[in-house]
Amino acid sequence: MARAANGGDVVHRVAQRDALPGTRPAGSKDEREAGQQVREMFGRIAPRYDFLNHFLSASFDKLWRKRVARRFSAILQNPSVRVLDLCCGTGDLVFSFAKEARKSRGAAPELLGADFALPMLELARQKNAATQGKVAFLGGDALALPFADSKFDLVSVAFGFRNLANYQGGLREMRRVLRPGGALAILEFCEPERGLLAALYRFYFVRILPKIGGAISGSGEAYSYLPGSVAKFPRPEILKGWMEQAGFKDVKYERWTFGAVALHTAVR
Repeated sequence: MARAANGGDVVHRVAQRDALPGTRPAGSKDEREAGQQVREMFGRIAPRYDFLNHFLSASFDKLWRKRVARRFSAILQNPSVRVLDLCCGTGDLVFSFAKEARKSRGAAPELLGADFALPMLELARQKNAATQGKVAFLGGDALALPFADSKFDLVSVAFGFRNLANYQGGLREMRRVLRPGGALAILEFCEPERGLLAALYRFYFVRILPKIGGAISGSGEAYSYLPGSVAKFPRPEILKGWMEQAGFKDVKYERWTFGAVALHTAVR
């Protein structure tokens, strides 16, 4: 979070983040409109999504996903488990899970990716077919998942949680579909808090990234939304508190890459 000269301004911004119900793209009036705008936005940028993810992050996004997969290696190498990756986009995190699972040289666990942006899912299915993968993909809204209670051993979401129209509603659904003792992983962007790096980060995110992303994807709206959504997203300690309020146990988080991203983990 940017430091303010006036301490009251800091308190006001923290209060705003604490109260934020979910993402609200420009022009959306309520939860339904916010979800629809996010779905349409990601549908439009799907053709250039993978290229821009890797290019704009200098391929750090690949490293971050591999680190998440390694963190849950023991679960992923157990052939009897079920894994759900929410807001899966074109499938990069669940493909990292599949690669980690193959290290066991045994039977693969049941891996499933879900997203409500169908053009993203289509690209994920194409990538899966090209590599003869065994990941299943289906349409699904993270706020109303089409799964029975206590179905999965691991639920994950990478860079998609902040796009939910209702953060606490998403946490409730994730907990519902996790079995008791199951694990949750949320990988998300966050702002470095202070110093030269924080200033450079904000300059890149606000001034450079939207121009490059908009020019390549053809959607300036989407890549202007990105830095705004990160700036408004709750700090890691606030998300940790929300997870605990939702009933998760052993909630922890760690920042990576100079504080640019945070991995939250928890157990139902």
